[in-house]
Formats: sequence, C-alpha cells, structure tokens
Amino acid sequence: MALSKLPKLPTIRELVQLYNLRARQQLSQNFIMDKNITDKLVSLAGLEMDNALCVEVGPGPGLLTRSILDHGARNVVGVEKDERFMPTLHQLQEASNGRFRVILGDMLKIDHRQIVSAGSKPAAETAATTGLAEFEYVHLLGNLPFNVATPLLIQWLQLLSTRQGIFSTARSVSMTLMFQKEVASRIIASASESPRGRLSIISQSVCDAFRLYSVPASSFVPRPKVDATV
Repeated sequence: MALSKLPKLPTIRELVQLYNLRARQQLSQNFIMDKNITDKLVSLAGLEMDNALCVEVGPGPGLLTRSILDHGARNVVGVEKDERFMPTLHQLQEASNGRFRVILGDMLKIDHRQIVSAGSKPAAETAATTGLAEFEYVHLLGNLPFNVATPLLIQWLQLLSTRQGIFSTARSVSMTLMFQKEVASRIIASASESPRGRLSIISQSVCDAFRLYSVPASSFVPRPKVDATV
C-alpha cells in the first residue's frame, strides 16, 4: 500500500519560534534542529513496516517523528510528557494521514495498553477483543532526556525480559535510543572495560547492545555539556 507523504510543514525551528518553545532545564530537554541527524538515526534503526508498532519517547517538537514518518512507518505512537508540545504534535498527527498518534503522558508511568490502543485501527480492534494487540515487531526510538534515560531503560529491559507491556507479543524488538555519551559507554561496556557495571550487565543480559554513532553537543539547542550517543 502506497503511503502519502507528509505535506509541506513549517520547519521545527519555525514552530519553536511560533509557539515560543524553550527547552526546560528541569526536564533535561535539548532540541535537535538538523533533520539529517534524525534521518540517520531512523535509517540505522532497521524499522519493519508491516505489523509493527513504532513508539517514540518524548517527541518534543517532532523532528524525529517526521524522520520516522518520512521513512515510511505506518503505525507510530508518540508519548510526550510536556503539554507545551501538543499543538505542534497534533498538527503533525493531522498531517500524517492516520499514521501518527500522540499521547500526553509520562513514559515511566503510562499504562502500555494506552499506547497499543493508540495504534492503527486494526491494532485497536484486536486490542478490544484480546486486551493487547499482537504486533510482530516493536521499535522503540527516542532522544531521551538525560535525567530519566537510565530509569526508562531499566524499566523497558525488565518488561522485555518478562514479555510484558508493549513487548508482550513481539517476535522482534529493537530500541534505537540517544543517551548521554557516558551512559552509552556503560551500556555497551565489555567485561574488560572500566565503565562496565550493573547497567552493562542488565542491558547485555536482555539485548545485544552496541553503538551506532555519536552526536556532538553542538547539534543540540541549548548545547549540553557532553556529547550524545545512539
């Protein structure tokens, strides 16, 4: 089935100015304005398109969301905690021809059934009869706020290890996530490397963890003190 492309939309920079969106330090927010960076993240994520649920954590003004949709994803759900971004995300939802839905909520606390029911119509119908839709592929993506990135990852690993929540029916799961560089080094550290610790062991006991690429601090607005890693 051919997918309609997104119509021409205001740039993220224009939307940030229009709605006076400023990154909040208490939420560890940093915006990416260069779509080349988010396009690269999505191209390396290996997204499946059929019978797949793509969940974006903290879409913010929606640049990564646009890259996901431009890549051809058919069923994307964004979970955003900051209500200031709802106008821009609702605009993107309306332009997506039913491929993107946004939920205002905290990913650490949200009931995963809410995420599933926000998926495509066939998924919602399945969920109504079985409790949870049966997605064969689940992709989790996000530029994670640094202050909650580790708690989020640990929660997802626990759910994945017991096949609960959005991972309950998935045959294949991928997480393409942006972390503070030091946290990423701990996640992927081998037994002989000094950053190895509890996070390394937990991550590698459940997943194959590896670095895709680094994102310099200069790519973010405002500029953080450290680089990021996907």
